[in-house]
Amino acid sequence: MKRVVLTCCCAAPKLLQANRFGYHARVLLDQAFQKAYFIAHRVLRVWWLVRNPRTQGALVAVWNAGELLVVKNSYRTQVTLPGGYVRPSEAPEQAAARELREELGIACSSDQLEIVYSGEHPFEFRRDFVWILQVDLAERPELRVDNREVVWAAFKRPEDLLNRNLVPHLREYLDRRVVGTPEGR
Repeated sequence: MKRVVLTCCCAAPKLLQANRFGYHARVLLDQAFQKAYFIAHRVLRVWWLVRNPRTQGALVAVWNAGELLVVKNSYRTQVTLPGGYVRPSEAPEQAAARELREELGIACSSDQLEIVYSGEHPFEFRRDFVWILQVDLAERPELRVDNREVVWAAFKRPEDLLNRNLVPHLREYLDRRVVGTPEGR
């Protein structure tokens, strides 16, 4: 938020009050979105419990200076990578680039992404097939967290992530990359 310096003392309290109201309204709106995401995800989990579907997703492993970009979603307890569902008409590279742009404002072409992992895990009452696509960026990008779906994002050392609560695909990817666990684990 921009700081405004006013010379007129009579206008300052009104401006501060308006900014405070705008800030609080934004926080309340963000909290409402977070609650809606949480409830929608719980409803989906019940649906998945009944149907046990096979879903397809694409996650993006964004590396910079030996650190990996991870996110925390408002509706899930685990730390994960940016990403989401692969639409029926999309290739995994296209879905990964789209999700990275939507979730964090990072523009990356699908040509820059390389598939480095694919695997299926039973997760949240579904058979979750995920591709992890990797990109190594020379410069650390500016992260735009919406505080609605994504509530936190940071670059972390992979060794530090192994002690966190991770989604199964990310755990397996890091085990292979950091610990050197064979693929047939």
